Amino acid sequence: MKVWPAPDRPLPVAVFGFDLAEASQVRRIRSLIALGCEVTSFCQRRAGSPAFTPEWVNVDLGEVRHNDMKGRALRMAGSVRRALAERDRLAQARIIIARNLDLALIAQAARHLAAIRTGGRPAPLVYECLDIHGMMTRPDMPGRIMRRAERHILRQSALLVVSSPGFVENYFGPVQNHRGPTALVENKLWLGLDPAAAPPRPAGGPRPDRPLTIGLIGSIRCQKSVDLLLAVADRLGPALQLRFSGQLHDHAVSGFHQAVAARDNVEWTGPYAYPQDLTRIYAGCDLVWAQDLWQAGTNSDWLLPNRIYEAGWCGCPPVAVADTQTGQRIVAEGLGFVIERADPDLLADFLTRLPGPRLHEARQRLLARPASDFVLSPGDLRPMLAPVMGFDDAGFDGAVTKV
Repeated sequence: MKVWPAPDRPLPVAVFGFDLAEASQVRRIRSLIALGCEVTSFCQRRAGSPAFTPEWVNVDLGEVRHNDMKGRALRMAGSVRRALAERDRLAQARIIIARNLDLALIAQAARHLAAIRTGGRPAPLVYECLDIHGMMTRPDMPGRIMRRAERHILRQSALLVVSSPGFVENYFGPVQNHRGPTALVENKLWLGLDPAAAPPRPAGGPRPDRPLTIGLIGSIRCQKSVDLLLAVADRLGPALQLRFSGQLHDHAVSGFHQAVAARDNVEWTGPYAYPQDLTRIYAGCDLVWAQDLWQAGTNSDWLLPNRIYEAGWCGCPPVAVADTQTGQRIVAEGLGFVIERADPDLLADFLTRLPGPRLHEARQRLLARPASDFVLSPGDLRPMLAPVMGFDDAGFDGAVTKV
């Protein structure tokens, strides 16, 4: 039987998240609310993240630090206790969405204990995997323990949600032997429901007469990408302008400000408002570097970054490495350009040889595509709610990655 929120009866949803202020998490919750859900978040706070006050009810699960796996593990019991302090809210949820493994472990324990204490049945658990953390692919004992914990969560979950088919093809299928229901919900950009509040899509007019500009936009956390682009800027000099825009993760990128200050053809524009500033930020670039190199060979090769959707909507062709999920998507859908490997000489040679007319054609092709190719609609999230809606009613067949 179809279970779906009527206008006077929104669907209660609990979302367990790793950072209350993180942009993709805010997008996910706002889009669930737009879909007709009454969301209560159970979120941790990351040290150093900007202050953020949500417009929905949030249960604070405490503060954690970046790159502190031991600290996160030690704080899990405290997070479960904090969640149980609001066990009535948790027990009222018709479905529980947990984003990443440690939050899924917290959610699983909390939902089970809340059901015992309230005398109800635990809501279905949806495990949303955002990345394959480096710990998950380690061959040693810590890696085996983490994979065993994840297999437990997979057995307890009614649905696995991934943002890239590469996660299933390269990890969940062959490594974790997962054969359960799996939904693909891509990490598209979220512009809300009010067209008047959304930034205008660029018109794609002629580019100003200026040096070729390539940008790294969004979450600046990949040291290898920063180093690669800086090396290309050094090779091409005044013929290239390199622009960094977004949220800088100081813990992951060292010497960033000094490197920018030392180069006349490199600029750092700082954080920007999402989504209001997207058009302006991407309008300042001819191309965007879309390849994550942080965990080359594993997660970085398997993911589909939010950048390809933002850049596509803004008509800014992305550049990535050919033999990765990102590069394969760019080639398959004609979104931009690829190079054979992440090498500064190869990227510099490509940029030097890229003719203006070809770049203009690529830009026009992107702007001619429907916005729905890049922008999330509330309906795109319906597969996430399949365990409570019913698989057919969720449009599940069209969104499932069959393993």
